[in-house]
Amino acid sequence: MGSPGIAVPSLVALHREFGVGLVVTQPDRPSGRGRAESTPAVKRAAVELGIPVHQPGRLRTEESLRPLKTLAPDFIVVLAYGEMLSREVLGLPRVAPVNAHMSLLPRHRGPSPVSAAILAGDSETGVTTMRITRKMDEGPVYLVDRVAISSSDNAETLASRLAPAAAALLVKTVHGILDGTLKETPQGDEATYCRLIGKSDGRIDWTAGADRIERM
Repeated sequence: MGSPGIAVPSLVALHREFGVGLVVTQPDRPSGRGRAESTPAVKRAAVELGIPVHQPGRLRTEESLRPLKTLAPDFIVVLAYGEMLSREVLGLPRVAPVNAHMSLLPRHRGPSPVSAAILAGDSETGVTTMRITRKMDEGPVYLVDRVAISSSDNAETLASRLAPAAAALLVKTVHGILDGTLKETPQGDEATYCRLIGKSDGRIDWTAGADRIERM
């Protein structure tokens, strides 16, 4: 389950290593000034790999869940899918629902962790794999990979380094769960949260410090 380009390396790596039976991604939607139909990057990659694609508006109805139930998956693996999963979906995989989150959890839980790390002035971030629970990004951790943030990084350049790190970590995580070498570790108490970044967040407060403005 994933939608944007940062999830494509993980799809490719998981399919190469284990075989992916189904890709679930967001529907095609109008985008840009011309409102042309835009296809999620993960869908384009799945079509090239010959993997069936499912694009429900929301995973809530019996019809939207039927392809997943029919597949009866061992794992559901999520990276930037774009929807909180219901208890019913989380109960479908035989082994585990696994998520790769692009921060050092419990720091920067939420939908914009890459941008949040830069805006906060963090010197490093990374990827955390965890078992998915019903609370946002609060599940027990499997593995962590740390990635340094340089002074020249923006969200795009940082995400371009995190994406392959997430792919490698997910493959390692699935192998570790299957062979019993990975244990789930509860997250710490020092949690921070980020929200979805919108267009209004691009407005600069010129009374802020130069370091804050540069990070924006």
